[in-house]
Amino acid sequence: MKRTARAFWVRTPGVGEVRETALPDPGPGEVVVRSLYSGISRGTETLVFGGGVPPNQYGVMRAPFQEGDFPGPLKYGYLNVGVVEEGPQELVGRTVFTLYPHQTRFVVPASAVSVVPEDVPAGRAVLAGTVETAVNALWDAAPLVGDRVTVVGAGMVGCCVARLVSRVPGARVQLVDVDPDRAEVAARLGVDFALAEDAEGDRDLVFHTSATEAGLVRSLGLLHAEGEVVELSWYGDRQVILPLGEDFHSHRLAVRASQVGMISPARRSRYDHAERLRLALRLLGDPAFDALVTGESGFEELPRVLPRLSEGTLSALCHRITYDT
Repeated sequence: MKRTARAFWVRTPGVGEVRETALPDPGPGEVVVRSLYSGISRGTETLVFGGGVPPNQYGVMRAPFQEGDFPGPLKYGYLNVGVVEEGPQELVGRTVFTLYPHQTRFVVPASAVSVVPEDVPAGRAVLAGTVETAVNALWDAAPLVGDRVTVVGAGMVGCCVARLVSRVPGARVQLVDVDPDRAEVAARLGVDFALAEDAEGDRDLVFHTSATEAGLVRSLGLLHAEGEVVELSWYGDRQVILPLGEDFHSHRLAVRASQVGMISPARRSRYDHAERLRLALRLLGDPAFDALVTGESGFEELPRVLPRLSEGTLSALCHRITYDT
C-alpha cells in the first residue's frame, strides 16, 4: 500500500489548505522524518502567504524543499523538528532539524538533517533557522567589547540578535519596538526595552529587523558618529526612502545588509551552511530563547492560523505547530 503524508499548501494568496501527498520510500542515503513541531517564520511566511514576493525575487525566495511556484499553489516553510523513523542506523530515533515545510512526514537526503543536541528541547529547536540568521548578522557586524547596541524590531530575528549580542562582554543592549508588550520578552532575554520614540541614541551599532521604512529611519537616527546600521529586513516589493542628508553624510554613517543565504565573509573560510546551523542548534541550549515561542496550534489548524497571523489578529513571535502523528 502506498504511504501518504499531509502537507500545508498555499492554494492562492491568502488561502491555505492541507493536502494529502504521496510519501516515497527512502532511497540509499535518505531518511524518513516524522514531524514533531514546525515553526512559522512570521515575517517571511506571511509575506509568502499573502502573495507579496515580487516576480524578480522568486528564485531568491525559494525555500530549500519548496514545491510549487510563487504566488501559488506552493508548499513553503523551513523550520521543522522531527524524529528519524527510517534511514542510516546512526540517525534512526534521533531528533533532527530540517529546513522543510509544514508536513506530517517527509523523505529527504540524510545530509539535509541536523541532529538536535540532547540538551536542546525539540520544541525550542524550531528556532534554529532564526538563530542561524542572528549568528550570521553578528559575524557581519562584529560587535566589540563594551559596545552600545540597539536592535530595532522585536520580532523573531530581532529577539535572537538581542540575546546573542547581549553575551558580548560589557555590551549595553536595548531592544526597541512599537509594541509595549515586547517589554516582557526583552526582560526574559536579559536586555533593556524602549518604545521607538524613547530609544537611547549615541549607539555604536544598530541592528534593524522591523521591515519598515520608519524603523530604518529611526535606526539611522540612533547612531553615534561613524556608527553602522546592519539591515536584516527584507521588504519584498516595497520601496524605502531614507534621509541621506542630515547627519548621514557629515557623521559618516553606514548601512549594510546581512542576509542568511550567504555565509558572512568574516567566517566563510571556516564555516559552511551545515556547520553554521549546528552552531545555532548548540546555542539553543540557552533557555532564554523559550521567550520567543508565544503561541501554539495543531497542524490541521494551519489554514485558519496563517490568515490570522497575516492580518495581525493573532499576535505572535514564533507560532509553533504541533503534530499528532
